[in-house]
Parts: sequence; structure tokens; C-alpha cells
Amino acid sequence: MKFSRHTRTATAVAGAAAFALLAVGCSSGASSAEPASSDNPVTLTVTTFNTMGFDDLYKQYESEHPGITINATNIDTGGNALTDWKTKQAAGAGLPDVQAVEEGWLGQVMAVSDSFTDLGEYGAADIKDRWIPWKMDQATDAEGRVIGFGTDIGPVGLCYNKDLFEKAGLPSDRTEVAELLGGENSTWADYFETGKKYQKATGKAWYDQSGFVWNSMVNQLPEGYYKADGSLSIEGNTALSERWGELADGAAAGLSSAQTQWDWGKGQAFLDGSFATMVCPGWLLGNLKGGIEAAGGDGDSGWDFADVFPGGPTNWGGTFLTVPTTSKHPAEAAELAKWLTSAKSQVEAFQSAGTFPSVLEAQTDPGVTGSNEMSEFLNDAPVGEILASRAQGIKAQFKGSNDSVIQEQVFGPATIALDKGTDGKTAWNDALTTLKNLDLK
Repeated sequence: MKFSRHTRTATAVAGAAAFALLAVGCSSGASSAEPASSDNPVTLTVTTFNTMGFDDLYKQYESEHPGITINATNIDTGGNALTDWKTKQAAGAGLPDVQAVEEGWLGQVMAVSDSFTDLGEYGAADIKDRWIPWKMDQATDAEGRVIGFGTDIGPVGLCYNKDLFEKAGLPSDRTEVAELLGGENSTWADYFETGKKYQKATGKAWYDQSGFVWNSMVNQLPEGYYKADGSLSIEGNTALSERWGELADGAAAGLSSAQTQWDWGKGQAFLDGSFATMVCPGWLLGNLKGGIEAAGGDGDSGWDFADVFPGGPTNWGGTFLTVPTTSKHPAEAAELAKWLTSAKSQVEAFQSAGTFPSVLEAQTDPGVTGSNEMSEFLNDAPVGEILASRAQGIKAQFKGSNDSVIQEQVFGPATIALDKGTDGKTAWNDALTTLKNLDLK
């Protein structure tokens, strides 16, 4: 998954390469002697992943900044982007001028934060109030260096298919759906019990697969896989094991459709009634829309978006734009990162990909809160308003250095095992064995 944002299972770079991350040279590349212009052209390389809504923005930036050419690479998933970054970081070569970093692997990045340009040298302090406070805090290292400008955050609401709800005799209006699941007091017990009613009425699964549900459950805890002091917090973590028990019970009851992550049967499962609900951080709405369209569907497919989430607020994902010190054009790269994370740019990115801004001004912009293409596709749901509501009360969870490795290599296989019929206790113990064998810190 990512389980971390947008991720299929990715193999971590280990052994000598992991140690090499700490050995990469930290000297900053020299910027162009003169500002970029038609007479002094500069090409900036950018690496992003999944759907970040930047394609049109790149074109706009080039048109407004003569002499700048953007050479963009978009990697399909966050996990593959992590592998790409770690490989190039270990080699000390091949990194772009602007590197997108996902929240789930920010801990690994912070371990080598001195290999990223301090954006404080390029005006970070002047625009620090642009973002929600905890977003800027996440990108600030122990020495006070700001290594990333925030793009989106990942407040989570519930995607559901109103047509399938109606066939099951359940309320289908989004307000009624929120009430059905307990409203602001919704719990995971409410979610799974309603799923059992749906499954009894239809014989069909309630959600797409256990991995995404588990990721959301973990992220909304005060502490996930790590304690705030950076130590592992899995064995003996009662809150974590209790939620695993709820998830295992749901899978055993047939509530999971056991979909392949990031594929959903090439989108067909969104149309054929394989499941009725899906946990949806804002950025995942782009995957939902893209999957439906890839399978030949459209906005009449029945999918809607409700302002409710079991267990309360949670954040899944969120990205930062960083400038590796290997960049030969750090000033130009920092300026591009700053522009892409402006309120105006973030509104446009939201309209394109559903990525909910971490920029305060953008969160309340009519381009986010009003009607847009994503809203129209989801039965005219007020997507921006719902995500803003779901963002209330979010507290950034500490992500340790191997958080994404644990999610992908420890609990990724364990949630797949649940969906294939392995009992919860066995799957949990197998996960702990994997954790021990990986010898992670």
C-alpha cells in the first residue's frame, strides 16, 4: 500500500545502501550566475508521484518564467518513488532539482536532512504562515532547517456507492449515511456492524481491502508504529492490537473485497458492485475517478462522498517539495517549489486531482469549497467542504525512520493474509516475526 500514500508494495533499499544514505555529500550546488531568462536558459528536473495535479501548473510556470524549462518525471506510486529516491540518494547522483517527499517516508528523509537545501535561505520564514502550523513543523529538522514546502494533507472521509446502499435498504443521502455511521461520534464498531448488515442483505463485501482500512486506523491513533521519542511501539501496543482485532473480525465476516491495491480490477470493481465503501483521503478521490473512467464509467456510477469517518479525524498522506543539495539551481528550484505551493497553485491542484491543500488560504478558497469537476463526478458532493470538515482536529502523528517500511513490508503482507482467510492472531504474530527479522529501529 502505503499503506503509506499511493503505494504498492515496494522493496526497501537495505544493507550498505541504507548506510550510504548518511554518507551522501551535503554541499549545496551553485545557483546560476544570472537569473534564468531566454538568454540564460535553465532546465529544472522535478520528480513527483501518483496524481498531484501539477501538469498544467508546469506549463503555466514556464510561460510566466522565460528561460525556465521543467523536465518532470511522475512515478506511479509513492512506494516506487521512495525506492527511486533511496537508490539515487545512496548513489549520490541522479536526484532531481525538486523532489516530492511523502509524509510516510519523511522520517527517512529527516535522518539525512542535511542533504537537502535549507529553504530558510530562500524565504521560508517569510511565508511560514502560509501553512497549517503542524505541516511546517513536520518539515523542520532538529537544527531548525526547513527542508520542504508543503503541498497537500490527507484528511479522510468516506466514499460510498449510494445505488448499492439503496439496494441494500440503507439510507443513501450523504447526511443520512453520516448519521447511520454515528456522525461525529462514529466508531470502527459502527462501521463494521453496518458492514455486516450490508453483507447480510446483499452477500457482497463492504470495503475494497483491509490494507487501506488498517492504514487509516493506525494513523488516527496518538502514536502509531513509533512513540514520539522515536522508539518502536508495536509489541505491547494495546490500542494497535485492539484495532487489529476489529479489522480481523471484519475480514473474517466477509466484509473485505480483497481487491488488489491501486488496481481495483483495472477500475471495474468500482462499477460491478464488488464493494460499497472505501476510505478516501482527498488525494485518493483522483484514483477513484480515474479508475471509474478507465473502466468505462462516469459520474453516474453512483459514488458519493460523506462527511463522516470511523474513529474520528485522521490524516493519511501529504507531500512536501524539497530541493536536494545536489541541485545546480537551488534558487530556481526553491522558487518553483514556493510557487507550486502558493494558494493559487494549490487551488488548481485540488481542482485537478482532489489533493486537499495544507495552505490555509487555499482551504477556504471558493475554488476548493465550491463546485468543481470532482464534486460533479461524486454526485455533487461538496468535496472541499467535507475535506475541510474532516481536517478539523487532525494532529500530526510522529513518523519514525522506518514507518513506511513497517507499513509495506510488515503489515502489508499481514493485511493481505487477512483478506485471504488467515485468522487475525496468526496474521498479527506473523507480522511481529517479520518485524523481528527485519531488525528495524
